Amino acid sequence: MKRLFYFLLLLEVFSCGRSKNEGESRIITVSIPPFEYFVEAIGGNNFKVNVMVPPGANPHIYEPSPDQISRLSRSVAYVSDGFLGFETTWLDRFNEVNRKMKKLSLAGGIDPITSEDHHEGGHTERADPHYWVSPACAGKMAVSVRDFLTELDPDHRQVYEDNYSALAKKIDDLDHRAGELSSPGRRNVFMIYHPNLAYLARDYGLEEISVEYEGKEPSPQRMKELIDIARRDNLKVILVQKEYDTKNVKVIADETSSEIEVIDPLSADWFNSTAEIIDILKKSFERNLN
Repeated sequence: MKRLFYFLLLLEVFSCGRSKNEGESRIITVSIPPFEYFVEAIGGNNFKVNVMVPPGANPHIYEPSPDQISRLSRSVAYVSDGFLGFETTWLDRFNEVNRKMKKLSLAGGIDPITSEDHHEGGHTERADPHYWVSPACAGKMAVSVRDFLTELDPDHRQVYEDNYSALAKKIDDLDHRAGELSSPGRRNVFMIYHPNLAYLARDYGLEEISVEYEGKEPSPQRMKELIDIARRDNLKVILVQKEYDTKNVKVIADETSSEIEVIDPLSADWFNSTAEIIDILKKSFERNLN
């Protein structure tokens, strides 16, 4: 009931001011910052992007602000992840806010990794939502965004095609670099706090071990198991996303003489963020051999 009241209150707030913004540029709302990168890279200056989950927020449990809902009400389209926990609660409400906006779920072009992750706030994710970190998946995302923007604005078809081609070359570069991560004859394993890189691991022959399980901190027994795994595989680096507490990771790192590397897969600078993650993994695999 609390959320319903909050939502109805938001409806009343933004509906009163909607007519004041008719002259604004067309807005596309996206769920998370990395999707902003794809829309801007392909759409250029033809659209403004409204991001629902701001940098630093947890996309599994986030609840939008009145200002974000107001921009949503004026959006021509919404680009969703399709698997994120907060979308399970909010997407139907977003559609009620703005019945005219077109919708694109980027998950539609992705071969999902199934899961039963439960997060704070009661959200359940039946598929891993973190596919954007894999260059192989990103290539499919770029095609979906190009086709979607062309449908929204066919007069600028060539612009979107040209911008897509430039982005595809950058994605191909990351795909090549990620393809070099896996080496025959060794376990290409890494440890990370929140399981953000499962698609990257699947698509490029790696193994991800997560500290967190089903959105919860590890038990003392699980911590012992993780420490034993890190020692067994000689892991010298443990990854943690900037949104998460490093407490448990620090315990493992201290017990195994490992270093902590902070990554930012939710960055709006998708290309450089993903390139950095790939570089960190490459260096960590090299260090694991020593």
